[in-house]
Amino acid sequence: MAGLIGKKIGMTSIFSAEGKNIPCTVLQVGPCVVTQIKTKENDGYEAIQVAYGNKKERKTNSPMNGHFKKAKTSPKRKLVEFSNFKKKYKLGDTITVDIFKDDVFVDVTGISKGKGFQGVVKRHGFHGVGESTHGQHNRLRAPGSIGASSDPSRVFKGMRMAGRTGGDRVKVLNLKLIKIIFEQNLLIVKGSVPGSKGSYIIIEK
Repeated sequence: MAGLIGKKIGMTSIFSAEGKNIPCTVLQVGPCVVTQIKTKENDGYEAIQVAYGNKKERKTNSPMNGHFKKAKTSPKRKLVEFSNFKKKYKLGDTITVDIFKDDVFVDVTGISKGKGFQGVVKRHGFHGVGESTHGQHNRLRAPGSIGASSDPSRVFKGMRMAGRTGGDRVKVLNLKLIKIIFEQNLLIVKGSVPGSKGSYIIIEK
């Protein structure tokens, strides 16, 4: 799929024509630079590598500095490969938010907020015991039974238990594109997007 790299700015709300208050997320998308063009002859598949976010040259290793100099651009922080672009791009070309002007829905990928070590209620949506009567004074958020007795004498793999939560790659499909602000390279999409403010996200059409 064709797409671009951007950053999550934050959330806001927009009133629709019917007067409904729609929660939206503001994304700053691009401009991205084409840093590599992959072909079937050389790489076995066709794709375009795009880069986003400036980085200091002294904090970039020599191979990557040479990679960016080949594309005649400054070092970048985030590199992602995309395919199926309608337009043919050359090395060093700049891709802007204009590629989304004819789209109604987009897919957004990001790294969800890390929440540390959490119990089963927050991690998996367990309801707990439910009532605090009949001696259940300390079992409200407990996981309950996690395994059988002497057979099989173990806890099955994949059992939903407490553990580290968040910090995972999450893709949200079919977010409605509410508005595009071309002058500032902004996309406003309906609903929430994974990640914290300022985190990198990938937008696909």
